[in-house]
Amino acid sequence: MTGWLRPTSPRPYKILTCTAAAGALLISGCGVVPGVSGGSREPVTVMTWAPDTTGADSVNMAGMPAMARTYGRWIDEQGGIDGHELRVITCNEDDTSRGAAKCARRAVDENVAAVVGSYSRYGRSFLAPLEAAGIPYIGGYGASADEFVSYLSYPVNGGQSALLAGNGQQLAATCDKVSLVRPDSLVGDGMPSLLDSSLTKADRPASYDIRAPEGATSYDSQASKALQQAGDGCVTAVLGKRTETFFDSFRRLEPEDSEVRISSVLGSIGQPLIDRTGGRNSPFEGAYVTGWYPDSGDGRWDEMRGVIEKYAFGDNRIDPEDTGVQTTWIAYTALRKVIEAMDRPEITASSLAVALNRGAEVDTGGLTPVLRWRWADTIGSPGYPRIVNRQVTFQVVREGRLVAQKKGFVDVTETLMDARRRF
Repeated sequence: MTGWLRPTSPRPYKILTCTAAAGALLISGCGVVPGVSGGSREPVTVMTWAPDTTGADSVNMAGMPAMARTYGRWIDEQGGIDGHELRVITCNEDDTSRGAAKCARRAVDENVAAVVGSYSRYGRSFLAPLEAAGIPYIGGYGASADEFVSYLSYPVNGGQSALLAGNGQQLAATCDKVSLVRPDSLVGDGMPSLLDSSLTKADRPASYDIRAPEGATSYDSQASKALQQAGDGCVTAVLGKRTETFFDSFRRLEPEDSEVRISSVLGSIGQPLIDRTGGRNSPFEGAYVTGWYPDSGDGRWDEMRGVIEKYAFGDNRIDPEDTGVQTTWIAYTALRKVIEAMDRPEITASSLAVALNRGAEVDTGGLTPVLRWRWADTIGSPGYPRIVNRQVTFQVVREGRLVAQKKGFVDVTETLMDARRRF
């Protein structure tokens, strides 16, 4: 806990030297941004990493670094961020611990001001190098629990914990009984308490907990148990990439007259998966889904869509309906707002961390609540002290589209606080 109060350490920065040949002005690396007069503001270098791999058991989030580069092209055409050219470096994290550490070391070597909008499941591998160098980690996807503990992490969502707490609230409104299918892992062991805290507050029974092996190619046994225990209630599965595999097994075993409803959270089910599995004829039609942000058809995403259309140059890795792409957009929005509020000729990792810690306020245009990362703004729960966004959204699949089931955000603070105490 005391680590949260450690000051960020100043880091040496490279001295940039400019020379001018006869009749030519060299502007790269000299603090001069196209469209900005005076040349008094230094460039800001940041990094975004994510796995770009096709391995059977690995996660591919190539759209996130692609979105980061697209954002950089767009913002620099506008004159940069508060006059600072934005230089975006990307790194393939490979969905491995070694890859995460490699990217973090490169961020240190490149003297970046921040790591922004990235994805990695290996928080222990990348956060230690960043903390040693005083580099803030802004708007990670939330795939690692360590992101919600590190004093140099500035999350823009509540991670999987908030989704599970919200999923319990969403299901409590309509489900008499709930079967939870989750990974048989240390991460999975924490899921029932979050879901059940919301269910029991609504006078519903706790979920029937079904452990599932990670990486399985069939889940017939787990699907049979889920159907038997749920009755005419609900089955929610949170298995990440294997959620689709589970529901394949589930649909094969489900009786034709079954009235059971299915459910999950964004990251396990999303619009790209629904599209890929048949759209309106998808097995996920009618599913309840808990998310962090407004549904992808919401008008608050229009600016992002416009930027992708104009500056992504047809890069098919960038899907505006993908939660990873959306998180990267929000993270870079946060970076821009903080730098604009700082109004300084040079942005360093240490000065950026100080601004964040002192309460720089971030308005994401309604894609999240207003964000701020002072100690007073964090949830303070022992399990996830760095969460500042405790809001989720309730969505449902209708005619092949994820749409809002309930308008606005739902606060899950009480559930996050109670889950550790009650279970």
